[in-house]
Amino acid sequence: MIAYLTGQLFKKTTQSVIIEAGGIGYEVFVPLSTFYTLPEKDEKVSLHIYNHVREDALLLFGFQTKLEKDLFLMLISVSGIGPKLSVNILSGIGPQELLGAIASGDTVRLRAIPGVGKKTAERIALELKDRACKLLDKEEVALPPALEGEEKKLVDDALSALLNLGYSPKSAKMAIEKARPLIKEITLEGLIREALKVLA
Repeated sequence: MIAYLTGQLFKKTTQSVIIEAGGIGYEVFVPLSTFYTLPEKDEKVSLHIYNHVREDALLLFGFQTKLEKDLFLMLISVSGIGPKLSVNILSGIGPQELLGAIASGDTVRLRAIPGVGKKTAERIALELKDRACKLLDKEEVALPPALEGEEKKLVDDALSALLNLGYSPKSAKMAIEKARPLIKEITLEGLIREALKVLA
């Protein structure tokens, strides 16, 4: 089984990447949290890998950090949550914020993640709270302030706008993170304007 994969980034989309290693192209499904950290095409990339074996396929899921992989493994241990939903969850919330939400039993925050309903959020909080608390202590993760729903939407919309302008996901995310503290009252136009100043 593949536990870690290093190679040349042959192709990337928001759903999956193709990594060329030893003359073989491996398709790896990734969450957005990993996608935003990927280098440009043809550059070296390394990912933690989870192998999902089905009767008709062998699927690879990749993660930039061990924390993302640990959270993924926790999520798929919950009844009714498979690998694809786990990836969707990691795409809808940052790994540190997700860990904090699970550890604190914040079902309201979990329900705000696309694809997660009330019952799923309650199962995640109930079944994973203790494991999340232990992981939180082990990782010594400093949890950032959680984005409120409206602000998160503005950040996501601003990121999408920068991507449409041709900026790389890594550059766009970095610019937005630097621009946010510079704005007293966050608006979509203001966030994009400040991010463009950072990029310039």
